[in-house]
Amino acid sequence: MPQLLPVREESFQESTEQAERLQARIAELERERDQLVAVIDILQGISTSLHFEEILQTIARKLGETFGLDRSSIYLAADAREARLVATYEDPTVRNLIVDLERYPELKQALESGKAVFIPDAATDPMLRSARAALEGRNVRSIIVAPIMWHGATIGAIFLRSGERAAVPFSDHDVRFCQVIASLTASALRNAHRFEALKRVHAETQGAQRGAERERLMLIAFMRRLLDGYLKGPEHRVAETLLPDAAHDELDRMTSLAWAAIGREGTA
Repeated sequence: MPQLLPVREESFQESTEQAERLQARIAELERERDQLVAVIDILQGISTSLHFEEILQTIARKLGETFGLDRSSIYLAADAREARLVATYEDPTVRNLIVDLERYPELKQALESGKAVFIPDAATDPMLRSARAALEGRNVRSIIVAPIMWHGATIGAIFLRSGERAAVPFSDHDVRFCQVIASLTASALRNAHRFEALKRVHAETQGAQRGAERERLMLIAFMRRLLDGYLKGPEHRVAETLLPDAAHDELDRMTSLAWAAIGREGTA
């Protein structure tokens, strides 16, 4: 019977560590895959809409689903003391809610600095000392706030908060991913803003055209009533008999030209 060789404790420990590293790497690759899929889904979602509220809600929802988040929200800056909640994953019906930035120091810092704020451990971070009791009650693990930039100015921020539903806390890679999404959000908002501006210009142009058409119709109506009044006069019956034949031909030609000009104006 063959003799079994003793298994060294170091070899077993090395194998266990290798297996753990392999599992961690697989989990990391799966997370990166999910994030790439999220980017594609977000691009598809925002490409089908040019209304900024729908765009922001699509982004907040997809981020919440990808990370399994406790909170995924998008804020737009209002002033130095307040921000406006415009989209949130946990309750899509909440929109245009004004929040006090003193209650969200991490959001305030991101809006003021224009730089991403990453809090790996919300339970120990000194910035959140005043809100620690509330965060512990919600089992908050980590937080990312990625600013949304427009022409060098911070116009808003993406706010992500992982809780007990999240499989793992946020990492530096997640911060970079959120910055990419913030950049996509800024581009989508810029396109939506251009679309809304074009709609306004088109509406103003149509309004000006309608106004010009009303003025033209008023002028025609005025001339018609003026001529009607003249044609009813007794002197009109003999007025045209005093004109030579050449004058009649010239009047007919001028009338044809005038109607042609009016027809071209109506189809322009």
